[in-house]
Amino acid sequence: MNEAIRDFTKKVGIPRLIISLFFIFLCFSSISLGLPFASLSSDTLRRFGMNGILVLAMIPSIQSGLGPNFGLPLGIICGILGSVLAIELGLVGAAGFWGAIIIAMPFAIGIGIAYGIMLNKIKGSEMLVATYTGFSIVSFMSIVWILIPLKHPEMVWPIGRGLRVTIALDSTFGNILNDFLRIDIGKFSIPTGLLLFFFAMCALIWIFNRSRMGIAMKASGDNPKFAIASGIDVDFYRIIGSVMSTTLASVGIIVYAQSYGFVQLYQAPLMMAFPAVAAVLIGGASARKAKISHVIIGTFLFQGLLTVALPVANEAIKVGNLSEVLRMIVQNGIILYALTKVGGES
Repeated sequence: MNEAIRDFTKKVGIPRLIISLFFIFLCFSSISLGLPFASLSSDTLRRFGMNGILVLAMIPSIQSGLGPNFGLPLGIICGILGSVLAIELGLVGAAGFWGAIIIAMPFAIGIGIAYGIMLNKIKGSEMLVATYTGFSIVSFMSIVWILIPLKHPEMVWPIGRGLRVTIALDSTFGNILNDFLRIDIGKFSIPTGLLLFFFAMCALIWIFNRSRMGIAMKASGDNPKFAIASGIDVDFYRIIGSVMSTTLASVGIIVYAQSYGFVQLYQAPLMMAFPAVAAVLIGGASARKAKISHVIIGTFLFQGLLTVALPVANEAIKVGNLSEVLRMIVQNGIILYALTKVGGES
């Protein structure tokens, strides 16, 4: 019996097991405290869908040997740029959503190639350099958002120059996925279109992973020396992983923005890599290995935990902001735990 428990604990992972049990405890606590559990469940599904692709962007980065992509703001900036240009062109509804993605693609691919080439030159320090690069691009774009010559009245400041900090999407492509085939059961709402889009992106990555290129990319990340001996160009597949991760991040932020209802500029993307990294690690991934199941499980647990913890903490403890402390402990603690498991040679 004890051996079976140890095997189960080892397979699931202590952090994921603790967080899963804590999430279940919070769910029961919300019911016992009389909180609207149907609304909390709906919000959990919505946040699961809107954050899922940003977490999915970690898969090609980890599988190609680059490690968790702390440079995620690079792709996020491309998605934001695609969004504001789509709004400037007057695209609305589905045309606005798909237009933002199409416009963002060339930027994401170009930056992904340059980013991959840079990471190939600093092998062994990818996570450190990626974090610095992500922070740098956000600071640089904070200047660009002031100087970029766009004229749409819903984006520019009424006085002065530059784009606003947040741009509302009510009149463009806000909730375009959330409202598509939405199912309402009382106060419980299922954002069908949002979830379908996320699972479709997961399916595309699953298909790619089973292609010749996907297998070669994974081999390059699992064992670079063996891959080189087998005639695989490891540096090339690291660039492919970088391009895919950056492109997924650009799509992910557009999906996130349409669900959130706003495009957030300036310093908003600065820390967005950390929840994505934490979610995939909670799901069971490591700095070396990751699967789509890790994305699905980790995103649901992480977003569900944050969604339910806030009202439960506010109801149980009236003083202070315990939920924010809890979020920081879970998010940063799980990243620290995962990085200690990489190994000294890495």
